[in-house]
Amino acid sequence: QVQLVESGGGLVQSGGSLRLSCTASGSTFINYAMGWYRQAPGNQREFVARITSSGSTNYADSVKGRFTISRDNAKNTVYLQMNSLKPEDTAVYYCNRYPLVNWSWGQGTQVTVSS
Repeated sequence: QVQLVESGGGLVQSGGSLRLSCTASGSTFINYAMGWYRQAPGNQREFVARITSSGSTNYADSVKGRFTISRDNAKNTVYLQMNSLKPEDTAVYYCNRYPLVNWSWGQGTQVTVSS
C-alpha cells in the first residue's frame, strides 16, 4: 500500500514563497508521472502541476510562471516550489499519481497566503 506524505506548508504573506515536499513509501514512483493538486474550502480538488518520469512538466494556467514542480527519484520525493504566492493559492495541497489511479490520498499540507 502506497503512502503519500506531504509537508512544507505554512502561513506566508502575499508575494512570499514556500517549497512543498511529497514522499512516497511502499512503492517506487520512478516510472510514474506525479502531480500536485489542491483543494480550497468549498471547492473541488484541482490540478496544479505534473511531472513525467522523464521530467517533462505541465502547469495549471493559474500557477504557470510562479510554481515549479520537480522530482528526486532516488528519494522517492516530488517537490513544488511556489513563488509569488497569492491569497487565492490558499488551499490544502496534495500529491498523487498523474493521471489519478488507485493510490490513496495523503493528509495534504495546508498553505495559507495572507493579503
